[in-house]
Amino acid sequence: MTEQKTETALSSDATEVRRQKLALLREKIGDVYPAHFHRSMTNAELAEKYEGLEPDVETTDVVTVAGRVYSSRNSGMFMDIRDASGKIQIFSHKDTTPEAARDMLPMIDLGDIIGVTGVVRRTKRGELTINAQEITMLTKALLPMPEKWHGVTDVEIRYRKRHLDIMTNEESKLRFQQRSRIVSGIRRFMEAEGFLEVETPMLQTVYGGATADPFKTFHNTLKMDMYLRIAPELFLKRTLVSGLSDKVFEINRNFRNEGVSTRHNPEFTMMECYWAYADYEDIMALVERLFEQLAVSIHGTTDVTFADKQISFKGPFKRVPMPDAVKEVTGIDFLAMKTDDEARTAAKAAGFAVEKDWTWGECLAFIFEEKVEGTLIQPSHVTHFPKDISPFAKEVPGEPRLVERFETYCNAWEVGNAFSELNDPEEQRRRMVEQLEQAHARGEKDKQLDDEFLDAIDQGMPPAGGLGIGVDRLIMLLTNSPSIRDIILFPARRNKVD
Repeated sequence: MTEQKTETALSSDATEVRRQKLALLREKIGDVYPAHFHRSMTNAELAEKYEGLEPDVETTDVVTVAGRVYSSRNSGMFMDIRDASGKIQIFSHKDTTPEAARDMLPMIDLGDIIGVTGVVRRTKRGELTINAQEITMLTKALLPMPEKWHGVTDVEIRYRKRHLDIMTNEESKLRFQQRSRIVSGIRRFMEAEGFLEVETPMLQTVYGGATADPFKTFHNTLKMDMYLRIAPELFLKRTLVSGLSDKVFEINRNFRNEGVSTRHNPEFTMMECYWAYADYEDIMALVERLFEQLAVSIHGTTDVTFADKQISFKGPFKRVPMPDAVKEVTGIDFLAMKTDDEARTAAKAAGFAVEKDWTWGECLAFIFEEKVEGTLIQPSHVTHFPKDISPFAKEVPGEPRLVERFETYCNAWEVGNAFSELNDPEEQRRRMVEQLEQAHARGEKDKQLDDEFLDAIDQGMPPAGGLGIGVDRLIMLLTNSPSIRDIILFPARRNKVD
């Protein structure tokens, strides 16, 4: 507690000194936060243009750059400033820098944002440098930066004050730049595959498309309860019915009012798509092409390091039916069983705690989660899911207990979920009514039947393959990030308690 009070006191003192300097700057130069400043190039563009400049050579080129001050040496004679693209050294000396510019140096603190105009040179030590001719204060920072060598080490502060994390941690900055590249890479890939990007409502009167607890809100004008979507599925299928395109996709934000963990955040990103006249095997190949391309775009190779594992995103991925995977690991042959009671008895005999009313498919899925998921390190498609837990997928021919569904696993995580989509309107209604009854039995009284979706399916939806990819988890894998909060800019946090 004493240490915390000391840090607070120091922070307060440092802030007061900065406010005093701000007051002096206002008296000296007037506007300390000018609206207009135009640089001639970014720091990265400067480095690229003068990459071949030899050491101890000074040009006659005058450039204007800007950035945040990250280091200051010899009373400001040497400063390093960074913009989003990189770092450049600033040199201010009486032989090259006018007195008016040098008078600014005592007023500049680490964290301030300045503009500099000057001549480009490379020092004897090979450092690209600008001999300052003019220095402009663009933003006076009133709070000190975190200690430069260690940055923000407190995990809670990293997530709550992400601006400080990125400001002082190049790895964190790179991770979020890579996130942007991955998301845009998904979009470019889908467009190149002929998919049309659409947007569906985040506010919905009936939530559905997945099993999850929703966030509830109230529409003041319409005087009605609404829900933040848990999935875009039912609206995207309506788009497919419309004939707008045979291939549609959406990179969407979803909201599920459930737990928070290293792999779960209540607000998360998915890519969901539907492809008319395709099936789940076409979707498997699509996933492999997408993952392979993203890995190469980020790392230059399909081989990716995650923690202590080497993961290959080179297709084709392993494909295994769920009953076969369970039999291989546990010896339990679910396909040889005929009844729910047989499945429960076999599961209990093997030491699994299953509920008395679980079905054959629920027992199979539970044992898969308990014993098989953790073994799926390399990218793998697990196929042939139980129909009991897959209300939107078509049956496997000859085996009505299973459906044409797969989930893609990597590092023991589910990162994708896909179906040969059910388009029989009567069967779809029957399954959705059954799902609704189960939800109500669990106490989910807000759950309703989506009659508008069922009306659209009655109009006729073509056979199709559908896919949802957990974008956040995929980004975790491609950026070697152990927690989902490391790749979400502003993850959900509890309110700070003073």
